[in-house]
Order: sequence, then C-alpha cells, then structure tokens
Amino acid sequence: MEARMARDQALAAAVAEWRVRLLEIDAAAAPLVPSPDLWSRIEGGLERAASRAEVRKTKPLLLSRLWADLATLRGAALAGAAASAALAVWLGVALEAGRQRPQVIAVLLRADNQPGAIVEVFADGSAYVAPITDVQAAADRVMQVWTLPDAATGPVSLGLLEGEGGARLEHANLPSPKPKQLYEITLEPTGGSPTGKPTGPILFKGFAERPR
Repeated sequence: MEARMARDQALAAAVAEWRVRLLEIDAAAAPLVPSPDLWSRIEGGLERAASRAEVRKTKPLLLSRLWADLATLRGAALAGAAASAALAVWLGVALEAGRQRPQVIAVLLRADNQPGAIVEVFADGSAYVAPITDVQAAADRVMQVWTLPDAATGPVSLGLLEGEGGARLEHANLPSPKPKQLYEITLEPTGGSPTGKPTGPILFKGFAERPR
C-alpha cells in the first residue's frame, strides 16, 4: 500500500483526506478496552471464512491471510469509537500489519488554516509525508520538509518531496519525535536549501501529536 501511495497521487490524497477527517474523532474518543472474547470472535470469523473459501476452492482472501497469525497482533490495542477503530485496523495493514505505528502525526496547515499535508514520523527516524493540496511551483523549485526537534539547534531537514504524491523520507540521526514538535514544508531551490536552513516561503506548518 505504501509503495502504491508513493506513485499514486490520487490514492495518497484520499488516504490523507480520510486521516484528517477522522483525526478529531480519534483525538476525542476515550480509550476503549476490548471485551475478553474479542479475539475468539475474530478467530471464529476467520475460521468460518476459511471454510467457505475451501468449499468454493478459491484462494484465501488477502485479509484472511494477513490476520492468519493472530499471535503477532494480540498485543495491539484497540482504541476509540467504531470509526477510529476501523481506521486503526486499516492503517495497521497499510503499515506492515501495525509493526511500524507512527510515533507522532502532524497535520500541516496552509496560511488559511486548511489542511495542506500530513506527516507521520516513525521510531526509526523516517517520516511519511503526503501533500493533500496542489502546489504550483516553478520548475527550479522543490518542496523541502523540516522539523524543529530543539530550538537551540534550529530546523533540521527531513528531505525533499520530488515529483508528485507522498514520499517516505529517511533520517536516522534525529532524537525521538515528541508532541508539539514543529513540522513545516518550504519551497526551496532545486537540490534543497543552500544554507541548510529554511530560506523559501512556508507552504504548510503544524505541530505533532501522538496518535491515540
């Protein structure tokens, strides 16, 4: 799914749009402890689905295969209301069955306070950045992603957004991300800022929060 989103701008925009739509629901929902029989009901449903698939002599459904090894997923928490829980399951599959849950998520806003991009930052220092609004830029300009882990050191570049759609940016030398950490995207010359710090206009900016 991540690979497809990296080359499919429409898909990346749709995913980012739904994350923004459900973000307030997710943030407002109180943690919900799953019932003791939840996993047994899931397992029973999978077994019935597998039996029907065998009778039809068709290949197992992708979702059944992904959930076949429930032992790896028993430690995952189910939180929020029904919509939030459904989104968490969907994102878990998209991010390698939940093994790369983002540490923080930032919704970056435009100057008119409308969502412009989504940033998801992971424990290994990498970040998935997906613009959700069109940017008109000259051929000699490129979007550059920044964060401010420490006011004393100043902004640090996470990388460039080259081409259309979202991108996974790798940066292993940053401290663990934290809530209220600033992220922004600026417009810089081709190849990135010549000074190592933001020089161009700020397109989007926002503060990170931990996913509920």
